[in-house]
Amino acid sequence: MKTLILSAVIVLGSLSIYASNETTPLQTKSVVSAQAEYTEVSADAVPAAVKTALQTAYPGAKLDKAFVNEKKEYKLEISVGDQKATVFSDVNGNWLKI
Repeated sequence: MKTLILSAVIVLGSLSIYASNETTPLQTKSVVSAQAEYTEVSADAVPAAVKTALQTAYPGAKLDKAFVNEKKEYKLEISVGDQKATVFSDVNGNWLKI
């Protein structure tokens, strides 16, 4: 009887060791995220259409920083009163992300 129990323990032990050494595809993959590279520009370099859209959507908003990428998409860091936000626009003043 002892040999039967001992044999069962050895078999189950060896199966659990095999299962724990297995790697799943999620463990071997790495996630790469691509972000558009933005370059800081002066407020004067922001097109009038973007400035007009900003004042229409956020009356009294102050443009703190402006960035542009190679697709001519603008990342605008704005403040309205004591609140700060980052909004994204294309060159024509259409909102991409708010």
